Amino acid sequence: MAPALLFDENGTSSPASESSISLSAMDEAPALTISQNRRSRRNRNSLRSPLLKRSARGPPLILEEAKGNWLSVSDETKAWRIFDASGGAAVSNIGHKDQRVYDAIRQQEETGVGYAASMSFQTEVAEDFADFLLESTDDKMTEVVFYGSGSEANEAAQKLAYQYHSKLKDNPQPQRRWFIARDRSYHGATLGALEGSGHKGRKDMYKPILPEKTQFISPCNPCRDMIKGETTAQYVKRLQDELERKILDLGPETVAGFVMEPVVGAALGCVPALPGYLSAMKSVCKKYGVLFILDEVMSGMGRTGYMHAWQDEDVVPDIQLVGKGLAGGYAAISAMLVGPVITDALGEAAFAHGHTFQNFPAACAAGLAVQQIVRDDNLLENVRDKGDKLMKKLMTRLSDHPNVFDIRGKGLFLGIEFVQDKKTKAPFDPEVAVAWRVHELGLKDGYNVYMYPGSGTVDGNRGDHVIIAPAYNITDTDVEFIVDRVSKTVFDFFEELSIAPKL
Repeated sequence: MAPALLFDENGTSSPASESSISLSAMDEAPALTISQNRRSRRNRNSLRSPLLKRSARGPPLILEEAKGNWLSVSDETKAWRIFDASGGAAVSNIGHKDQRVYDAIRQQEETGVGYAASMSFQTEVAEDFADFLLESTDDKMTEVVFYGSGSEANEAAQKLAYQYHSKLKDNPQPQRRWFIARDRSYHGATLGALEGSGHKGRKDMYKPILPEKTQFISPCNPCRDMIKGETTAQYVKRLQDELERKILDLGPETVAGFVMEPVVGAALGCVPALPGYLSAMKSVCKKYGVLFILDEVMSGMGRTGYMHAWQDEDVVPDIQLVGKGLAGGYAAISAMLVGPVITDALGEAAFAHGHTFQNFPAACAAGLAVQQIVRDDNLLENVRDKGDKLMKKLMTRLSDHPNVFDIRGKGLFLGIEFVQDKKTKAPFDPEVAVAWRVHELGLKDGYNVYMYPGSGTVDGNRGDHVIIAPAYNITDTDVEFIVDRVSKTVFDFFEELSIAPKL
């Protein structure tokens, strides 16, 4: 088994706590003395956590501390360190405990403006952050609003699209109520965003209370869906035609927007759009007056090696949504960026939508600081360099594994899809919970690597993948560690699965 990654006996940082460490340094890391029982400290006798459970598979680990790219965790019996190779759902993009971000938040808090009612007040920090984001698009997007989550941003996009069509443009069309999205997509947990998601497993429980405003087309998933002998251009044209047929079937005058992720994250496991796909889909939207909406909540803000994923081919959206990497986990914040087609029509009117905590000052301070760090530390270049190395090394170690179907992605946003049979592409039964169990094994002391699990990759219920999305500042040593631990986890898991009783 691989060596443990632990605190020293005084609770101070060993060499293993830093972002980049050598394997020999980890071998020398001593054990941690566990602190007193937390429930006793809170004078609570219940064995249950007071927090509503997110997973039924068992109690989560206690996250004690984080620094650089390392998480210090415990399970009430011992403590160890885990390398954060995915930052949750691709959230932590500059690592943990960066003092520059804390200083920016404190500077804003010292003004005394902890909250600003957005209907009556604006803050300099929110406007500075908005300007920064617009400049990062070369001013191809024209206005910004900040929310608290990607779900909120997706909901706002739907409402803005409908307001544009029904009230703002020269020839209002209130009948434009339909949205088109793609199968095996995910756009948020709230009811409107969830209804606009093409992920069966996440939606089925709530179908009776979901609105009905979205129709779905095929994703761009060449590894599974390209026909033998079909070229990339032919496949893209087939998908383009499918979007056009859907618009015509619904009636062009009834469709408000088309929503897609340039790199599909949680639902498909980091599947990037093929070259030419974004421009093909946008051309159909433009032909029929349908807004082109890009959800970059996971894939945006540098994750693919470009500040915005659409900049790879310069396919500018009408509405863009960003979130997880916007403040890198230092604050809960998302944003909707709006293009000139809509803002020109809006003129002096207002968007008929608002949140109590939109444009939240401290969150904007955190986000601006994180994005300035990404810029000033030249992290986009590092994303491209380390992403290329990470992909090549994962391919070398895992591409021949009989249960690894595909390794794909862009930048530091990579997915590994698992199958039961590589030749037939047959997935595992969902009851086996392959992705979740690979994730759980990685968390154990001796593997010490966090991967983000996903299911429903094939049809919304079946299919398993894990996401590798480390911070933008990882080093070559970190790349080697991630490859080593991810590979060990995958090999050990499937070796055990092959000899275990079949579920």
